[in-house]
Amino acid sequence: MTTHTEVLYNARCPVCRAEIDHYRSYAEARGLPIAFHDLNSAELASWGIGADAAAKRLHVRSEGRIRSGVAAFIALWRAMPRYAWLARIVALPGLRQAAGLIYERVLAPRLYARHLAREGRAGQDVTS
Repeated sequence: MTTHTEVLYNARCPVCRAEIDHYRSYAEARGLPIAFHDLNSAELASWGIGADAAAKRLHVRSEGRIRSGVAAFIALWRAMPRYAWLARIVALPGLRQAAGLIYERVLAPRLYARHLAREGRAGQDVTS
């Protein structure tokens, strides 16, 4: 089976891991061509992303493109029949921008700050 969708996520983040474990279970039970890669053990060079940038948001590679943030979630959801409806809704103009703002300004920065604290780097700048 050829993998058409690849997900790069932070397995050290309990929130990220729980969500991705749910998607992984769903995909594996249905034999979907989705691969899940922990950024802490994946070869990041093939993604063209450094470890710090990878930890800041979800990344998905599909259709020859790497997407991050809300666009990555949309690509992942499109690859899973149960979640295709969610992808269609979140991709709607206006809603996509609102979801992007919430993810980029609230959710991702908080998860990343927690990641830095877990990694013992809380004193570093979390905006870079």
